[in-house]
Amino acid sequence: MDLIPKPDQLVSAAGNVAHSLLYGGVADLRPMPRTLIDDGELREVYHYRPDRDVAPTGDPVLLVTPLAAPSLCFDLRRGCSLVEHLVGLGRPTYLVEYGQVSFRNRSLGMEHWVDEVLPEAVRAVHDHSGGRPVHLVGWSLGGIFALLVAADRQDLPIASLTVVGSPVDVTKVPLVAPVRPLLNLTQGRGAITRAYRALGGVPTPLVNWAFTAASAQKVVTKPLAVLTHLDDTDYLAQMEAVTRFMNSMTAYPGRTFGQLYHRFVKGNALARGRMEIGDRTVDLADVDVPVLVFAGNTDGIAPLPAVRAVVPLLAGSPEVRFEVVPGGHLGMLTGRAARTTTWTAVDAWVAQWSAAATARKAVKKAPARKAAAKKTAARKTAAKKIAATKTATTKTATTKTAAKKAPAKKAPAKKASAATIGSNPSRRYGSGGSRALGQR
Repeated sequence: MDLIPKPDQLVSAAGNVAHSLLYGGVADLRPMPRTLIDDGELREVYHYRPDRDVAPTGDPVLLVTPLAAPSLCFDLRRGCSLVEHLVGLGRPTYLVEYGQVSFRNRSLGMEHWVDEVLPEAVRAVHDHSGGRPVHLVGWSLGGIFALLVAADRQDLPIASLTVVGSPVDVTKVPLVAPVRPLLNLTQGRGAITRAYRALGGVPTPLVNWAFTAASAQKVVTKPLAVLTHLDDTDYLAQMEAVTRFMNSMTAYPGRTFGQLYHRFVKGNALARGRMEIGDRTVDLADVDVPVLVFAGNTDGIAPLPAVRAVVPLLAGSPEVRFEVVPGGHLGMLTGRAARTTTWTAVDAWVAQWSAAATARKAVKKAPARKAAAKKTAARKTAAKKIAATKTATTKTATTKTAAKKAPAKKAPAKKASAATIGSNPSRRYGSGGSRALGQR
């Protein structure tokens, strides 16, 4: 809105204020309709109902949420929802989320998500979509989970990965880098370690506080931003949706947070491309599917260098593409600019590797079709031979009938032996049954 508002701006601003007072806001926060297709401990897999006016097309997409953040990140509001966008294109769309984390989940570690939650979700989507390969789209820690699972479980039907704002090298994160040397001084016995162990994890209020602190500048300037955009309905709707998102954070399980804290933040383990999961080491070089990596140009939680560090680690991937898009940590995924940047790139990527998967299937089926054609030709040839044999047999029977009418000397009868049964070289069917006769 201009410093001296124009008449039309004043009318729009008045309408937005009235709508907010009467209806509690201007954003359309209705969630996209979905159906639960699979669940387990801290695992809920949903299928978003397809648009009746759009024919379903292509391979399915599975959206992978991070821990502590709600699945609202993918379905922020109508008009700015990645789910709505994908469904509107006819893309079969699924989501895995984790529900409410409680104190009883404190013993669950990262292996629960890498060994069970995400692999089971991929299999559920694969089965529900009719056996099609699955494209994973993971945001923040969800992207880290997707990378680890793809590296560890090459047997899963994963077609491609899309990683959005996932920091791999935490030394490149300005919020964390200054305090890492101090964290390492405690050798795992510091106040943070004692606190999360006593609490059984990181409770929701602390998660909300941490996320708010990471975007403190936006929080401070929010009132001024609202005032200067009172006439912009789309801007105000976005701010409402983001506020709801930040108020919907969930907790971290204790053991999982401990692993993230000690291995990611203090140890920076993934920057070397390897992570201890359970009783084994998972190497990102074992990822053998194409990977699309996004970094936000104003992301303070996962800045560009921290995200780009994963590119050289994916040595086994057939293609790795790195894209810089506008927005912060959430904005790059579901901001207003994401509609014409991140989302269009995801569309092209999934379409490209859906076509590639279809081509690979066709190549695999081609030899099978050739073999089937050979078998069909062989069957036709055998049928012709059988028909010829039947004709010859008919002629022989006619000749024998004529011979009976004329008197002839009887030939001495020959005794059949086991050696002669099933040895007829002119027989046109399998001799296994005949050999069995000789053993009676």
